[in-house]
Amino acid sequence: MNLISHSAPSSVTAATIATSLLTIQTSGAGFVDLTAEVAKFVKEAKAREGAVTLFIRHTSASLTIQENADPSVLDDLMTALDRHAPEDAGWSHDTEGPDDMPAHVKTMLTATSLHIPVLKGELALGTWQAIYLIEHRVRPHRREVVLQFMGSVS
Repeated sequence: MNLISHSAPSSVTAATIATSLLTIQTSGAGFVDLTAEVAKFVKEAKAREGAVTLFIRHTSASLTIQENADPSVLDDLMTALDRHAPEDAGWSHDTEGPDDMPAHVKTMLTATSLHIPVLKGELALGTWQAIYLIEHRVRPHRREVVLQFMGSVS
């Protein structure tokens, strides 16, 4: 038997929208943990209740929420993405190199935006969750992520 419960609804007047641009220099393919930077933004915005949205302004890198406890999870996820979109699949689009089209496919399979609740001034992430940028290109790149908080402030 499943047991399901929920807390009483709370409501606030969402009168604030705060925006910031996060610039990340990646070191090549892999995961970059953005959790601390997003939490810093939430604190600087004086966010109390609402939500923060992240949007990556690229088509060959993406965003995800994943486990932050065991690094082998991130390694296995990169392996899975490489299996779904290998460089040697005979892609037509290779203008920027053999890793370009697979990077576009990997972005399509993951996400370009995330939406995270903010409760009592904190990101409402689970115990083992972290926010990551996934660089899908082999070479280092400069990536931009738009951060936007909408809600009430303290």
